[in-house]
Amino acid sequence: MYEAPDRYKRMVSARLPGGESLALTAGAQSEGSSPLRDVQLISRAQLAPFFAAANTVAALLIVAELWLHVPAQWLLGWAGLVGLVNFGAMHVARTQAITHVGRSGRPVPEWFLVGEVVVRASLWLSLPLYVFPWLEPGSQIITASLIAGLGVAALGLVVMPACVTAWIASFTAAVCFALFLARKQVPFLHTLDILFTLGVATVGVFTVARWAFGQLKTNADMGSASESASLLLQEYEQRGVGWLWQVDGENRVTYISSRMTALLGRPASALLGHSLPSLLGGHAELGRILLEKAPFNNLEMELGTPRGPRWISIAGDPIIDTAGRFEGFRGVGSDITEIRQTQERLTHLANMDVLSGLPNRGRVRQLLGESLRQATVSNVPCAIMFLDLDGFKPVNDTFGHPKGDAVLQSVAKRLCEQVGSDGHVGRMGGDEFAIVVVDAQSRKKVEMLAEAIIKSIAEPYMIDGTEIRIGVSVGCAFGPIDGATVDDLILKADLALYQAKDAGRGVARYFSSELQTEQDDRVRLEGDLRQAIAAKQFHLVFQPLVSAKTQKLTGFEALIRWNHPQRGFVPPPVFIPVAEETGLMVAIGEWVIDEACRAAATWPEPITVAINISPKQIIMPALPNIVSQALSRYKLAGNRLELEVTEGVFLGDTNQTLDVLKRLRQLGVGIALDDFGTGYSSIGYLNKAVFHKLKIDGSFVREAGTRPENVAIIQSIVQLAKSFRMNVTAEGVETAEDFERMRDLGVDTIQGYLFGKPLPYERANQMVVGLGTQRKSA
Repeated sequence: MYEAPDRYKRMVSARLPGGESLALTAGAQSEGSSPLRDVQLISRAQLAPFFAAANTVAALLIVAELWLHVPAQWLLGWAGLVGLVNFGAMHVARTQAITHVGRSGRPVPEWFLVGEVVVRASLWLSLPLYVFPWLEPGSQIITASLIAGLGVAALGLVVMPACVTAWIASFTAAVCFALFLARKQVPFLHTLDILFTLGVATVGVFTVARWAFGQLKTNADMGSASESASLLLQEYEQRGVGWLWQVDGENRVTYISSRMTALLGRPASALLGHSLPSLLGGHAELGRILLEKAPFNNLEMELGTPRGPRWISIAGDPIIDTAGRFEGFRGVGSDITEIRQTQERLTHLANMDVLSGLPNRGRVRQLLGESLRQATVSNVPCAIMFLDLDGFKPVNDTFGHPKGDAVLQSVAKRLCEQVGSDGHVGRMGGDEFAIVVVDAQSRKKVEMLAEAIIKSIAEPYMIDGTEIRIGVSVGCAFGPIDGATVDDLILKADLALYQAKDAGRGVARYFSSELQTEQDDRVRLEGDLRQAIAAKQFHLVFQPLVSAKTQKLTGFEALIRWNHPQRGFVPPPVFIPVAEETGLMVAIGEWVIDEACRAAATWPEPITVAINISPKQIIMPALPNIVSQALSRYKLAGNRLELEVTEGVFLGDTNQTLDVLKRLRQLGVGIALDDFGTGYSSIGYLNKAVFHKLKIDGSFVREAGTRPENVAIIQSIVQLAKSFRMNVTAEGVETAEDFERMRDLGVDTIQGYLFGKPLPYERANQMVVGLGTQRKSA
């Protein structure tokens, strides 16, 4: 049986009904060539011996039948010519299966293939039809039967439907012509027998041809897909995306990519046949997973390599044969060292307060949680101290933020010196710090530490020749004595801090039962909040947002304010947590959204309004409906409203949070990540396709003028945002130098006292009207 050359055996294999292996080039797409045509040519070459033999044997039978009726030289010459042409055509078919297949093969037009069949049919029929009228009736019947029977030879052409049709048509016409000539000599019954034979042969051949061609086409398509998959796998390895591996049922390596051998610094011969877990450093988790014989993904492990420690991630699927027997694993792997290093750097950035170099709010919570768990297990209490600087706001107002930031850095240094190895110092934001004391078994020791801190912070600070004095108030709670959870312990420390403030500041207070009065005040504050909602005691102020390129007004950030009839101005950080915990945030938040949309609707279309959404609000499934109704009520386009969230929204159910954010984005509303870099999870959620803007915290901006590393960090944040197609807003811009620096670093929008403090609606409206007048005059 004919076989394709070696270069085609390496290609994707297909199968004929008879089981012969065919080779085809899945990618052949040159003119006149395709995977199907390639298979047809190869199959034609394999069936050519049968077709040639059928023609030759049938010719010999004609010679035997007509030997006494036709001159011998005619018969022998005709039979020799038929044999020569058929076996010559067989050789041509085999040659074309080699030279005309593949990407570089010359195309074989279909008219050539059909023409060759017609020529061979005409040659074979020439003598029988020529002598047919002169034959005796018996010889005519036998000759017509042979002509009809030879139609079955079309089985050798089943892979070429057009050729089958040409062959059957030729012999059908020949039989009909012969029977017409012999209509008086051949009995009618014999005519029916011959026509029946021809009809059965025709139907059978066409049925087989249709089925064979369908099988051939299906196999060719599957071969193309298999070849494409093979090429993709090759490209996967060659481009360095990853590497492939395979083990047998005993976890011994049977295949491993060259990229992995290079990583391990050993040749493939030294790896094949060895246990995969042992080659990868005896990783216990890998061994356990392989024993389970189940699919696995993203298994990360550290390897020791000639290039030093590397991290890899592998995934695999079990190999199961047709009988259901386990035969090993095959899978993929990749070197994720750079990714992990990047993640560690970003995690460090996300957990660090850039101004002070201390752990930020999110990291402090983590450290307190770890200490609280250890305290619960060991029965050795821990403590959390909250520190609020006294008299720091006048420092900013009098000397400016640069000197204020320098004071904060000095405070951070003094705190670290006082605490030493006894705990962790962190910055909660603004002028608030926290200290987690790991071992607080000695209450006296904690009290002495608090007194030492108060004394140290009260020492004067010399900043650029200016003497600055501040103080600090300390609130402390012990865990798990005062609180069994992080939130509860933080609340108790907050209450103690409030008491320290009320006691005249510069002192330390510790949570105790006496602080119950503070809790009572909180209850009263909750009642006042309910009355404030009903009496509409809240109002909004608007801080301008300015384009960094044009310095033109682009919108406002709306901020809620509460002037209590007796308490006076109540800061949002005081009443917002109470509102969230008591469920009042739903009503307050709905009012803020409605009021902000109402204000924005009075301004021309380019002007936007941004509002802050608390973590408690963002998890409310009804929030998108509330926003949608407010937009519809004031006929405000969704893209003119922006909701700002902090990383704290991801502390709870992230799936529910992301669902709410995505529903809001579907309304066209912008979602901004506020105070970027001060929380714990900024980077991890940027790829969720819900944020359109990052807001750089003001502490980054103010320090950029004196700390080159801050400029590099801001540059990284801007590049990161641009890679996610996000805009960037810089907060806390208070000087022209800050503005120019942020603009040059690629920041899109500026917010800060340089362009305006938070303004009442009337003042903000005047800015918008003035902007409209400028545009008209321009």
